[in-house]
Order: sequence, then C-alpha cells, then structure tokens
Amino acid sequence: MTALKQFARLEATGLWRASPEEQRREVIVSLGDATLTLSDINGTALAHWSLGAINRANGKDIPAIYHPDNAPGETLELAGSETQMIEGVDQLLRAIERRRPRPGKLRFLLTGGLFAALVAGAVFWLPGALERYAVNVVPPVKRAEIGGQLLRHIERVSGKPCTTRDARGPLDRFSARLLDRGRVVVLSGGARRSAHLPGRIILLSRTIVEDYEDPDVAAGFVLSETVRAAQTDPLAALLDHAGLVASLRLLTTGTLPDSALAAYAEHLMAIEPELPAPDALIAAFARAEIRSTPFAYALDITGERTLALIEADPRSGQDSRQVLSDADWVRLQGICGG
Repeated sequence: MTALKQFARLEATGLWRASPEEQRREVIVSLGDATLTLSDINGTALAHWSLGAINRANGKDIPAIYHPDNAPGETLELAGSETQMIEGVDQLLRAIERRRPRPGKLRFLLTGGLFAALVAGAVFWLPGALERYAVNVVPPVKRAEIGGQLLRHIERVSGKPCTTRDARGPLDRFSARLLDRGRVVVLSGGARRSAHLPGRIILLSRTIVEDYEDPDVAAGFVLSETVRAAQTDPLAALLDHAGLVASLRLLTTGTLPDSALAAYAEHLMAIEPELPAPDALIAAFARAEIRSTPFAYALDITGERTLALIEADPRSGQDSRQVLSDADWVRLQGICGG
C-alpha cells in the first residue's frame, strides 16, 4: 500500500546520487506507506527515505529534485514524464507540512492576541479606569476650582451670575439652609432651570427665584440637583464628556483643557435631564423638612406627571421648616435687579 489511498502501488524511474562526489545512477523509486524506497534495476534497495523527512529542493521546477532533511547532498531527480510520482510526493509533503507544529505561528497568534487585548483595554477599560481614579483622587479644593472654571465658561452661554448687595446675605443663608458646604448661584439667563457643578455648586435660573412666590419651589430645585449629584458625580460626568486625554491631563498637570470645559458648558446647559426617582427626592425633602408639593406643581401645573411627589409629600398638612424669612426671600427675588 502507498501513503496515497488512490494508489495501491506507485513507481517511477529517477536519477539518484548518494553524495555530490558520486555519479548519478538510474533507480526505481517506489512510494510506500511511510517511506520512499530507491532500488537498482535488479530490485536491490539502495536507500529508504522517510516521507516525513523529505524536502523538495527546487520548488515547482522540472526535473523535480528531492533530498532528505539531514542530507542535502543526497538527491533524487524525477523527470517531467514522471508526473504521477511528482504530484504524489508533493501532495504528501504539503500534507505533512500542514501537520507540523509552528512555534512561530503560535507566538504570532499569542502576540496578536495580547496586542488585541491591550488595544481593547485601552479603548474600553482604560478611559473608564482613569476617569474613576481621577474622580477618587481629586481633592475637594481642586473640585471647587474646576467648578469655578466651568462656571466661567457657562457665563458665556447663560449670562453672568446675578448679585446685588442686598441679596448677597439672603443667598448665603439660602445656600446654608439647603446645602452642606455648598453654594447656590443664580444665573441671569439660559434655558436650563437648574444644574450642578463639581465643588458643590448648584445653579438656578433667575426665573426660579423671580417667578414663584413660595421659596419652597427654589428649595425643591436645589434639592433635586443634590440628589442628581449624589447619583452621578459631577466631576465624573465632566470627565466622561471630555474624554481620555482630559483625564490624563488632570492627573498629570492638575488642570483641564479650556476647550474641554467650554464644550461641556455648552452641553450641560443645553440638556434637561430626567427627574430623579420620586423615592430619592422624597427622602431629600424629608431630610430638609420641606414640602415637595410646591416643587411638583412648578414642574407640572396639572400635577399629573409629578403626582408621586404630591401624594408622598413628607410635610403634607403642615408647613415647611422655614427656608428664608419673608424679607430675605423678597431680597433674593431681586438678585438679578428685576
């Protein structure tokens, strides 16, 4: 039997040379199950070549020249007329080559896999990891500084913060009543009614203090922003929008690019986020001892969308603990000079 299933016996005539110093001699080449046998015309075996240790020396050139792996000086030539034998031997050599282990290919695959993992990590894991690290290590003083820088960029979008001498004290007392080491800033313009910045800064539109006679409404907007800030760190939101380079710069230099701050300022003042979950809001109103109903009706005059805040009002049937005195509230309503 031969190593090729389609042939029971396969023989050819070739020219064999045992070494470069010897003359070539005609031999009978027989393809066996595992070897290539070279015999003289009398049938005497002259050499046995293992099929797994044969190389073709001249590619696809004719005559085909073969040699054992460990003896390149010993050669066998097959003329172009021995097509079946040439094709058969080449077919076996290709099959054997495919089965051989390839350390280089394995290294390539492992290296490629590692590189792909590193790229995937850089794309999907690294930005989030750097952002989380930056959020954890930036101290409160730096957060307040970033919040102040961001506020200056917001001024270009929503106007300068309002301030009058008479309203300065009431605004400080309003902030102290509702915030823990934070401050409220009233903006002179802009479409967004409230927002929060790093450094415990809460922004209110002037309409929130000018258009409602009950200070509980303005207090409700401040409380809703404190709930949002507790659920999503404002510095994390800024870095997520600014991207990987901004996080790296903050960690290495302690600053953020002006371009990133300007872009986020425009983004922040253009969106109107969803209201936090009613349970979280009600808990905040309860801690502050403030009615949630006035805030609910300010959001929706019909009360349909904010029914949960009305029905679960923690001060239902009673007044809020005073947010500001009537005189302070009137002064605060005039903070923008209107």
